[in-house]
Amino acid sequence: MSDTNITTPQAGMTAATTPLTPVPPATAATADPAPLGLAAFAMTTMALSVVNTGILNAALAPTVLALALFYGGGTQLLAGMWEFRRGNTFGAVAFSSFGAFWLSYWFLATFILSAPALAVVAGDVHKAVGLYLLGWAIFTAYMTVGSFRVSGATAAVFVLLTLTFIALCIGAFAATVPSTSSWTKIGGWLGLATALAAWYASFAGVTNETFKRTVVPTWPMSPAARAR
Repeated sequence: MSDTNITTPQAGMTAATTPLTPVPPATAATADPAPLGLAAFAMTTMALSVVNTGILNAALAPTVLALALFYGGGTQLLAGMWEFRRGNTFGAVAFSSFGAFWLSYWFLATFILSAPALAVVAGDVHKAVGLYLLGWAIFTAYMTVGSFRVSGATAAVFVLLTLTFIALCIGAFAATVPSTSSWTKIGGWLGLATALAAWYASFAGVTNETFKRTVVPTWPMSPAARAR
């Protein structure tokens, strides 16, 4: 192999330098998934709460299951995964968990509560539902603590949701048929308030991002958020 094409730097010449570390290609920023997750939560909560208040007959509760599976469940779970990608621990835990809540509600209402095996303990099924709601009340209560470092809009959602779960939990333990309990109806009205708060937070997130400025206030509470 001939080396006649190799150029040796002469005096006065400068050898070209090759960067040792390749420059990574620019990556697109991940859009904020919170408005999507909040919208999914709001709509599904609203639909179920209308039934819990007694505005619609309790027999119509299964009509909520489609929303619970696809929007409240699947969409929120996706939002939670995107929050992990963005490094937002609070959003990731909240959306992933409440996505799982709606998926588990769909599964519970579709397959478990109607299972023939429960017929022999039908009088105690409401206690199991109460225990299920108690677990979610506890989870929501401690997530409420973290929400006070996010924004006033987010904190309002979590405070109202905690009260909703508590009322529904009491209603489930208090009556063999929870839908007949006044506590369940109270939980329904609190759920409607929760849905409105979540929709407000979602609306604010979409609007402020689109306009690139604060159009709808959310009252940020963290020092970093207040500085922006």
